[in-house]
Amino acid sequence: MFGFFLFVAPIEAVHVAPRVTNNQVSTRIKDVAFFDGVRENQLIGYGIVVGLNGTGDSLSSSPFTKESLISMLERLGINTRNINMDAKNVAAVMVTANLPPFGRQGATIDVNASSLGSAKSLLGGTLLVTPLYGADGQVYAVAQGAVAAIGYTVGGQGATQTKGVPTNARIANGAIIEREMDFQFGDQNFLRLSLRNPDFTTIKRVSEVINAQLGTNTHPIDVGTLHIDIPVGYKDNLVALITQIEQLEVAPDQRARVLMDAASGIVVIGENVKISKVAVAHGSLTIQVKDNQDVSQPNSFGGGNTQTTTNTEISVNEGSTGNMVMLESGATLQNLIDSLNAIGVTPRDLIAILQVIKAAGALHADLEML
Repeated sequence: MFGFFLFVAPIEAVHVAPRVTNNQVSTRIKDVAFFDGVRENQLIGYGIVVGLNGTGDSLSSSPFTKESLISMLERLGINTRNINMDAKNVAAVMVTANLPPFGRQGATIDVNASSLGSAKSLLGGTLLVTPLYGADGQVYAVAQGAVAAIGYTVGGQGATQTKGVPTNARIANGAIIEREMDFQFGDQNFLRLSLRNPDFTTIKRVSEVINAQLGTNTHPIDVGTLHIDIPVGYKDNLVALITQIEQLEVAPDQRARVLMDAASGIVVIGENVKISKVAVAHGSLTIQVKDNQDVSQPNSFGGGNTQTTTNTEISVNEGSTGNMVMLESGATLQNLIDSLNAIGVTPRDLIAILQVIKAAGALHADLEML
């Protein structure tokens, strides 16, 4: 545990230094945006994995697996309705895949299979024919094949060892596309470019770069969407136009943000984070609780029972009074890190300190807890 004190001096006006273009990191438009219609579509299906080495679902605790097995055998002309089955080599799975943009009929895609019941491992199994559905309820692909488990579980009566997640598996090229998405890319009269991280400044810069290079009518529709008129010379060659746009470079802007993960102690501070004049004092408080087990053994001739007692020791260490550092108004990321490192702040301490600085109104950034 730890403690700290925060003293906020009168907040002065924060001076924002002029933006230096040479220090900005430029990246391709391809990496910060995508064209509408050029996207993947998610598929899902329910299937059965067979051939497991006794690591499948328990039919008594997974009734859906039993019913699926009975229905599958009935379709093959085998009646098992009144038979007490105790198969241990079968597992019900959910099968997922991503249909790539412009995926053509007959092409293959990778699929993932995840156990739905009480199976311990999918290692060595084979997925039987499984239709994969889109959001519209139509079948777009059919999956089947030997699964490759992502992990394993081994052990005996005394101990077991598990690596990865053996109830998840993957089938490379395990599904065949049976239906194509109805999207005629070549019939478009204009293009729409969407930012992966919508931002007014970034969308304006992208528009200016494209206009300067192509001389076409390009204007933002909203914070994350750009309208692009197709130049006359590219009407029948959209691939060349998109390639040229994707390779243009732009300097994306970003909001001042601080991301924190309390579980792992990770703190990510954006470049544009600024703070007002503030003084931070950091101390430490350590509380240690230790239980000692004492055994009282009676004399063998005197009778009585063996007794176990617990003695608890508690020690408290308040540590030093802590050091205080002063951060001037308009301090940057480097100033903040250097100052907090000087007083021995750990990442977990930093999370709590930043929260209090934000509550005091001295941290000028979005504080987000993951």
